[in-house]
Amino acid sequence: MRRRTGRVFAAAVAAACVFSVVSCSSDDDSGSDGSGGAAEGSGVAATGDPIRVGLFNPSQGPGTQPGVTTGKDAAVEYINNQIGGIDGRPIEVIDCGIDQTAPESTISCANQFVQAGVVAAIDGYNSESQAAMPILTSAGIPMVGQIPFNTATGAEAANRVYFGPPAAAFLVGFMQSLKAAEKESLTLANADLPQAHQVFDTLMVPLGQQLQIDVNGVYYPPAGPNYTALATTLADGDPAAAGLMTSANENNCTKLSQSLRSVGYQGTMFMAACTEFIETMGAQAVGAQTYSPIWQPPALDSAPQEVKENVQISEQYVDEAGGSGGFYAYGMFATLVDFVNGLNTAGVTDFTGPSVLAGLKGLTDFQSFAGPTLTCGKETTPNCTTEMLLFEVTGDNTTEPVGGGYITPNPEVLAMIPGAI
Repeated sequence: MRRRTGRVFAAAVAAACVFSVVSCSSDDDSGSDGSGGAAEGSGVAATGDPIRVGLFNPSQGPGTQPGVTTGKDAAVEYINNQIGGIDGRPIEVIDCGIDQTAPESTISCANQFVQAGVVAAIDGYNSESQAAMPILTSAGIPMVGQIPFNTATGAEAANRVYFGPPAAAFLVGFMQSLKAAEKESLTLANADLPQAHQVFDTLMVPLGQQLQIDVNGVYYPPAGPNYTALATTLADGDPAAAGLMTSANENNCTKLSQSLRSVGYQGTMFMAACTEFIETMGAQAVGAQTYSPIWQPPALDSAPQEVKENVQISEQYVDEAGGSGGFYAYGMFATLVDFVNGLNTAGVTDFTGPSVLAGLKGLTDFQSFAGPTLTCGKETTPNCTTEMLLFEVTGDNTTEPVGGGYITPNPEVLAMIPGAI
């Protein structure tokens, strides 16, 4: 759900280079003279030599997440032309497109980042991120992200920092909420990828057994489902809740939610982290639930004061960047801004991979851009928090947080998952 803000936006200029299984481009929207961008004259422009970071961008293959590009473009504009960059210098993003069904594309991007001399690699919700870790670690380049979509990446703390909770926290928090509401059956769909099966088999099934919730999984081709057939399968047996475990894009949520209602399903629709289906569905979306590590525009009225203005800022910049919006856009925006604000808070001036990693891992009681206060650098987890948000759609195309705010998943349950706490 995206509202036009009317501020004139100067889109970032990118030079693209194409490889056999990846595509790569560089984004630096601030010239050495500090000019450029919509914020000229109204913010603090970064100057000097850019600081280069890599981005594993799932923009190739069947499981694309186009919002990542939108969020990246919007964040570069905001960082370089509004908040003065990193230690006054602009950020330059080496955007490398990966295919989540082809780990070799992630490996290729990691090698490109080493050659480009980046100080960090940003995980753009890449389910094959573990394929890059040996290369990055050997080169002293930390992986930085919001949520580790790869369970192996999330299982260790070395050479990585994630500003959001572990992926398991969202499912644990959601299922805790179901149990509290006395809802005892759940069917979730996901793309037919190895990581999806691993999460369902190693987390969802045992968690359902522990909470006494009947949990079932359904899989569809990575290129996209037959939505009517998928909705019919999800609704079979009339589970108390049904929907998507994750969604690569907003279109999946919109079409599946429409199909669920069209086949007569009246239970709780769970639409992963999506938001744009809310406006499309209108009254039929009421009661649906979504998860998020951050506050998003549909929940603006409920957001705490310390992040409310930032939610409005992210909406404005994402809207004016064009392209796909939704969670992946807002999440990538927040990730890059947290990366920059974290380094500035830590006072990092030596821009090498080890110094960047040490600075981020040293953050304590750090107020994230659009989420909770973070403390990073734990020895057993790469995540800076376990807190998550679960939103329920209300009757006016907005959402409200279930429970009134952040949910802390049961630590005893999270302790069963390597790297979660």
